[in-house]
Amino acid sequence: MNRQLLSEEVIAKLDKFKLRARLIVEGFMVGLHKSPYHGFSVEFSDHRQYNPGDSVRDIDWKVYGKTNRYYIRRYEEETNLKSYILIDHSQSMSYSSGKVSKLEFAKTFASALAYLMVNQQDAMGILSFNDRITNYLPPRAAKSYLDIVLKTIAGLTPENKTMTADVLHHLAERINKRGLIILISDLIDDPEKIIAGLQHFRHKKNEVIVFHIQDKQEYAFDFQAETEFVDAETKEKITVNPWLIKKEYLEEYENTIEYFKKQCYEGRIEYNAISTETPYDELLLQYLLKRSKLY
Repeated sequence: MNRQLLSEEVIAKLDKFKLRARLIVEGFMVGLHKSPYHGFSVEFSDHRQYNPGDSVRDIDWKVYGKTNRYYIRRYEEETNLKSYILIDHSQSMSYSSGKVSKLEFAKTFASALAYLMVNQQDAMGILSFNDRITNYLPPRAAKSYLDIVLKTIAGLTPENKTMTADVLHHLAERINKRGLIILISDLIDDPEKIIAGLQHFRHKKNEVIVFHIQDKQEYAFDFQAETEFVDAETKEKITVNPWLIKKEYLEEYENTIEYFKKQCYEGRIEYNAISTETPYDELLLQYLLKRSKLY
């Protein structure tokens, strides 16, 4: 799957997040069946591959007839996965050098992810934050819950500073049953504190996926003229000639990315550096691959 079925421009013009989510997910599923992952949806949905010792009575012979492979049915308590989608909506997420801000991208991705989860009968919850927790919806698997979740996501606006680490520690203490934590953020905060917060989840046996959202200009720094830079959270301003600081800036930026990669790898946390130009189907596939590893 190397294409995006809907352009960012088309998606941005859609009024309802539920419609956005449905179109993205349905297009993704069509692409999944046409990709090298054909048949993958059967495995992650409500079946798993037969293993020695499994009861022969649980084999789905209809699936065997179509695939010539042995799969057994997973019962509801075995298939349901409890997931928490964490969405950063601090002021820094408002940045955009193009048509879509980091926050709008995050909201659309989170909506598609929620839609996919509910349709896979996974319990899904939402937590939004900036310098505090602004919304918390506990995980549920009911399809009727989706409208509440999508309305909450749609209503998010960029506000206040970022206190990512504090929020991560607070939620880690709040979760009593192991699940999957999905963080969607630009990670503009103290990297060491963020890693400590993510490790808190791992200490409590949760699985963690990080989607580190970046705008193209943040990693390309391709400004062509004297530019005024404004800190979205402190409002501090500075005017510079970008080419004079580009090398130093990019070195610092790349060092930060490498730090996150290294620390997440060592902490068994899945880290994904993405941009607002990354196709949604690539991100949904990362979730499904992670989901399939949990069984």
